[in-house]
Amino acid sequence: MSRKVRIAQLSCGPEYSGVQKEIYEAAGSVDAEVFFPDIALADVERGVDAFGLDVRSADLKLMIARAMALVEGKVDADGVFIGTCFRCAEAAIVRNELRRYIHENSRLPVVSYSFTERTTAGTLLTRMEALTTIARRRALLAREEQTGITMGVDSGSSTTKAVVMKENEIVGTGWHPTTEVIKSAESAVADALEMAGLSREDIQAIGTTGYGRFLIGKHLGADLIQEELTVNSKGAVYLADHQRGSATVIDIGGMDNKAISVIDGIPGTFTMGGICAGASGRFLEMTAKRLGVDITELGPLAMKGMGANVPMNSYCIVFGTQSLVNALAAGSSREDVAAAACHSVAEQVFEQQLQEIDIKEPVIMVGGTSLIEGLVYAMGQLLQTEIVVPPHSQYIGAVGSALLASGFIKGE
Repeated sequence: MSRKVRIAQLSCGPEYSGVQKEIYEAAGSVDAEVFFPDIALADVERGVDAFGLDVRSADLKLMIARAMALVEGKVDADGVFIGTCFRCAEAAIVRNELRRYIHENSRLPVVSYSFTERTTAGTLLTRMEALTTIARRRALLAREEQTGITMGVDSGSSTTKAVVMKENEIVGTGWHPTTEVIKSAESAVADALEMAGLSREDIQAIGTTGYGRFLIGKHLGADLIQEELTVNSKGAVYLADHQRGSATVIDIGGMDNKAISVIDGIPGTFTMGGICAGASGRFLEMTAKRLGVDITELGPLAMKGMGANVPMNSYCIVFGTQSLVNALAAGSSREDVAAAACHSVAEQVFEQQLQEIDIKEPVIMVGGTSLIEGLVYAMGQLLQTEIVVPPHSQYIGAVGSALLASGFIKGE
C-alpha cells in the first residue's frame, strides 16, 4: 500500500481536552492520516434510530452514524480508531457497542481507547502503528510457517528475549533482564545463537519488537521492526497451533497489558495499557519479593492458597501493596496472599482490558506472566474457560518476529 493508511476516527471529546493534536501526531508518525467520516444530518437521525441507543450527546450520535456509514461501505477506510473520555459512562457504552458492531460486520481492524487530558502521542503510537501494520501487511500477517533461518528479538520493559528459528522450528532461545537495552539484546542473541549452534552470519532475516524495537532494530540491521500487538497475536496463535478461526490473546506484561481478538492470525480488535501497574506483572514481582520467594515460586504458592480469604485491591499498585502488607500483618498465610494477588491482577485485566474486545475461545495467555500458574488459574476462573498456555509462551514476541521476518528472506 503506497498511499497513506486512512484511519477513520469515531470520538467524543478529544478536541476539547487537547488530545486531538496528539492523535494526529501519532498517526502522522506512522505515515497514516486520521479523518472524520462525512455524513449527512439524515444519516445521524437514521443511525440513532436504527442502532437503538438513546444517547444525549450530539458527538455520540455522530459516532453512531459514522460507524454505520463505515459498515455500510459509504465511507472508505483502512482502520478505525474509537476514542472517548474515560470519565463518561455513556460514552464508554457507545464506544464498546460500536467496537463490537464494526468488528462483527466488517473486516476493518478496530482499536478503542479511553483517553484523559494527559494522553500523549507516545501513548497512542503503538495502537496507530498496529492499525497501519494490519492495513499494509495483511498478506505478511497471514503467514503460517517460518522458512529459512531467522531471528526475532523482543526488547521488553522487564526482559529481553531472542529466538532463532530454522525451517519452522525453534532451535535457540535467550532471555535476559532489560537493563542497558543494547547490551541486554546482545546477551540474549548470543545465548540463542549458542543454543542453535549457529553464528550471526547464518541468520537470513531479523525481526525486532517491544519497547526497544527501533534501537535494537537499527543496531542489528533488522529487516522487520514491528509493534508488539500484531507480532504477539501472530506468535500466540502460531505456538498454540490455532492459526485459523477465532482466538483471544492475553499478555500481562511488566509495564502494560494487551488483549487481542484474533481472526485467522490477524488482529481484529485490540487494546493495550492499564490504569496502573497494579494490574500488571510488576505487582506480582513486588508480591513475590514481599513474600520472600522468587517470582517463579509465586504461582505454585498461589495454587495452595485461597484468594477469597484476603481482601486485596491492586487497582493501584500503592494500595495493592498496602493491602498485601495489611493482610500479612493480620496473620494471613503467604499462600492466601499469593492467591489473592494473582486473582486481583486477573480481575483488573478483566475489568480494564477484556471488556474492550470480544472474547472467543481458545483464550491464549502468553508472556512471562503466563508461567505463573496461579495467575492463569485465576483468569480461567474469571472467564469460566480453560486457558491455553502454549510452549515457549514467554518468548511470544521474539517468536512472532522470527516468523514474520522470514517473509523478508530473498526469494520469499
